[in-house]
Amino acid sequence: MSNFARSPLTAVLGPTNTGKTHLAVERMCAHSSGIMGFPLRLLAREVYDRVVAMKGPEQVGLITGEEKILPPNARWLLCTAESMPLEREAAFVALDEAQLGADPERGHVFTDRLLRARGREETMILGSDALRPMLKALVPDAEIIGRPRFSTLSYAGAKKLSRLPRRSAIVAFSAEEVYAVAETLRRLRGGTAVVMGALSPRTRNAQVQMFQSGEVDYLVATDAIGMGLNLDVTHVAFAGLHKFDGKRRRRLTIAEMAQIAGRAGRHQRDGTFGALHADGPGAFTPEEVLAIEGHHMPRLDHLFWRDGAPDLSGLDALIASLEARPEPGVLRAAPQAIDLAVLKRLAEEDWVRQRARSAAAVKRLWAACGLPDFRKLGVDPHSRFVGRIFAHLTEGNGHIPHQWFAGEIAKLDNVQGDVEMIAGRIAATRSWAYIAHRDDWLADPVHWAERTREIEEKLSDALHDRLTQRFVDRRTSALLRQIGSGAADLPVEIGAEGEVLVDTHRLGTLAGFRFTVAADARAGDKRMLLAAAEKRLAGELARRAGALVAAKDAAFSLDTADGPPRLCWEGEAFARLEAGQALARPRVALDRALDALDAATRERVEARAQQWVESELRRHCTALTRVEAIARDPAASPALRAVAAALADHGGLTSRDPIADSVGALEAEERQRLRKSGFVIGVLDLFDPRLMKPAAARWRHTLFGLRGDPVRSLPPEGATVLARGVEGTSPAMGFRTIGGQAVRMDLVERISRGAHEARKGRAPFAPDPALATSIGLKPETLDKLMARLGFRSAPPQDGERRWVWRGRPAPRRERAARPHPGNAFAALADLHLKNG
Repeated sequence: MSNFARSPLTAVLGPTNTGKTHLAVERMCAHSSGIMGFPLRLLAREVYDRVVAMKGPEQVGLITGEEKILPPNARWLLCTAESMPLEREAAFVALDEAQLGADPERGHVFTDRLLRARGREETMILGSDALRPMLKALVPDAEIIGRPRFSTLSYAGAKKLSRLPRRSAIVAFSAEEVYAVAETLRRLRGGTAVVMGALSPRTRNAQVQMFQSGEVDYLVATDAIGMGLNLDVTHVAFAGLHKFDGKRRRRLTIAEMAQIAGRAGRHQRDGTFGALHADGPGAFTPEEVLAIEGHHMPRLDHLFWRDGAPDLSGLDALIASLEARPEPGVLRAAPQAIDLAVLKRLAEEDWVRQRARSAAAVKRLWAACGLPDFRKLGVDPHSRFVGRIFAHLTEGNGHIPHQWFAGEIAKLDNVQGDVEMIAGRIAATRSWAYIAHRDDWLADPVHWAERTREIEEKLSDALHDRLTQRFVDRRTSALLRQIGSGAADLPVEIGAEGEVLVDTHRLGTLAGFRFTVAADARAGDKRMLLAAAEKRLAGELARRAGALVAAKDAAFSLDTADGPPRLCWEGEAFARLEAGQALARPRVALDRALDALDAATRERVEARAQQWVESELRRHCTALTRVEAIARDPAASPALRAVAAALADHGGLTSRDPIADSVGALEAEERQRLRKSGFVIGVLDLFDPRLMKPAAARWRHTLFGLRGDPVRSLPPEGATVLARGVEGTSPAMGFRTIGGQAVRMDLVERISRGAHEARKGRAPFAPDPALATSIGLKPETLDKLMARLGFRSAPPQDGERRWVWRGRPAPRRERAARPHPGNAFAALADLHLKNG
C-alpha cells in the first residue's frame, strides 16, 4: 500500500458521535475496493455486517486474528488493525481510532498503519482531535477535517445503581466488577445485558439484542464499549475511574473518559454521563467534567513506534530491528510487547536457534510469536505454548499434527460450567482459531477453521444462556415494570442488601420473608409510604412463597450453626425444626414472618417444607424411618417391636446387651426383616452402617438435639478409631469405647466376624493381625475387644498371639435407658420391661 503515498490523504478528527466511521464506510463503498482497520474484533464484525447488507456477502471480507471470511472475489475488507493486509492493493484505505498510536501496548501497530497503509485513490485517518499535532508532524500533506458532535453530552451527576435511568450503560474495568454490578442490577432492576471485549461476536450480539429490544433496560460493559460500538444508550455511568492497564492501576485519562462517556446519545439525541460515586476517587473532578462536556482533550505529544517491516534475515537481526529506536521527534520506541518478549525468551533456547537459521524459519518463528495471549497466561506459559507451535512447524512436513490439534480443541468442546469457565474456554478457543486461520500451519486449515468456529459458536450460545440465567430475572423485571403503574401507587425498590426503598425513603430491610422496619421509620410523616410498602411487599411475599413451593429440593438447606435448626430457602431461613412424636418424625414450624401470608399459602409452604424434611430423612436415614414404622406395626411381635423401638429411640444404633432378651426372642423371619431394613445384628451392637455416614450423622445429631439429648458434637468425617474422650465419640454417634480408644461399631463387628471365621471350634488360633492394624487398633485395645467378644488369650506360638473361644459372658442385667418421656415408644418400653 505504501506505493500510493501520493494519493489523497484525509484525516477526519472529532469526538464521539460525529459520524466519522459512517463517513468512512460510505466513502469506501463508493470505491471499487477498500480496506478498513478497526481497534476491536467486535467493531470490525459490526461494520462487516453493515457492508454485507450493502454489497452482498460475496463482495465483502472479514479478517481478524481468529476469524477470517474471505470470499474469492471480496473487494471490501474489514479488519482489525493488526490483521490489515498491507501487501494487498485497494482503492481506499481507512484506519479507525488512530489516536491509539499513543497506547503503550498496541500503539506501535496503529502508528505503523498510519505511516504505511495507503489506498490507491484515497486514504482516510479517523480519530480524536488530540491526534492533530501528530498528523501535522508525521503526515504534513494530510488534509485535516474537524467534525462537531451531533448531539450534546452533559454531566448528570452521581447516581446510585438503584436510581439510574432506564437505557443506561454502566462501565466497569474488570470482569469481576462487571459481574458484581450485573448481579446487583439483576436484584434491583430484574436484569442487565453484559458486554466485554473478551466475548465472542456471537455472544456480544445476543447480549446487545436483549438491550436493544428492550428486554432489559440496562447494560454493563468494560471500556470496550468506548471503541465505536453503537448502542441505544442515553446515559453512561462509570462504576469507577481507575483501571489496571497491564502494569499498574491508574486513573483514566480525560481522553479515555470522554471516549467512553461519548457512547451516550446517538445522532441528534442528547446524552448524559455520570458516576456511581459522589465523592472520593470514583468521582469526576470539575475540571474533568468541563473537558468532557466541551470536548477539550489534551493534545498528544508522541506516538509509539516499532519497525513494521523488521529484518528477517536472522534471529539477532530481527530482535535488533524490533528494538531499534526511531529518529528524534514525536515517535517513541514502543514498550516491549508480549510478542517480542516471547521471541527473546525463545531465542535463549539452543534448539530454537538451531532451527531458526534461515530467513524463512525466522519469518515463521516471528509469525508464531504473533499468536496473541488470549488466555492472559503471561510471558512464561505463553512462551512455552508458542515454542511448541514453532517446534511442530519446523518438523516433518511443517504442519501442526492433526491429532494434537484435534485433541486440544476437543477438550474445549464442553458447554458445562459457569460463566467464568465457559468464558475461559472461549478465550482458549480463540488461540486455536488464530492458528487455524494461518494458511500454512495446518494441512487442512479450512476444515479446522470451521471446526473452531463451530466450537466458539456453541460456547458462545452457552455463555449467552449462562449470562442471561445469571443476570436476568424475568419475573423480577416484570414485577418492577408493573410497580408504579397506578397514579396512587408509589414505586417500591428492594436493594442489593435487601433494603426496601419507597421514593428514595429507606423503610427497612427484607430478608427472605422477614421485613424489618428501619429504626428511623416513624409512622407520623411516613404512614402513607409504609402503607404503600406493605401493599407491595404482600405481593412480593406471595410471589416468594409460590417460588418456594415450586422450588426443587436443591433450593432448600438446613442451618444448624446457631440455635434451633432452621430450614432455609435460597439461603434465607423461613421455618425451624421442632421435636415430633418420634425421633425420626420432627415437625416444621413456620417463621412468624410468614403470618403475612394467607392461611392457604402458609399451609402449602409448611407442607412443602415438611415434604423436604421427610425426603431428606428417607434419603440419608432410610433405616431409621423404616425401623420407626416397624415399631408402630401392630402386626409385629412384641419382641420385634421392642427391638425396633429401641433402635428408633437411639437413632438406629444401640448396644445389644440391654435388649438381649428381645433379640434372642426374634424369629428367623423377624431377623430377616431387620436385615432387609439395613440393620446388622452384631455381637455387641445393632446398627445400620449407613447411619454413620457424614450426611446421616449430621441429621441424627440434629434430631437428638431437638429432643434435648446431650450429644454434643459430631465425629470427624471418615473417622473409624479415635482416642477415648475425643469430641464425637459417643455411642449415639456409633462409637464403642474400648480401653483407651473409641472404635466405630461396624469395625468392631468386622473384627468379630474375622475372628469367628478364623477359629476352628475351641482350638487355639491366630487371627489375621492386619485387619486390626489397618484400622488403627492398639494391641491393648484389641486385647480388651477380644475379651468382650468371648475370646481368651492362649500361649503364643512362633511369636504369634493366639486366642481360644470360651463364649461370651451372659449380658449384665441392666435396665435399658428409658426412652425420652415425649417419645411414643415410652409406654411400649415400660410394658416390655415389666413383662421381662
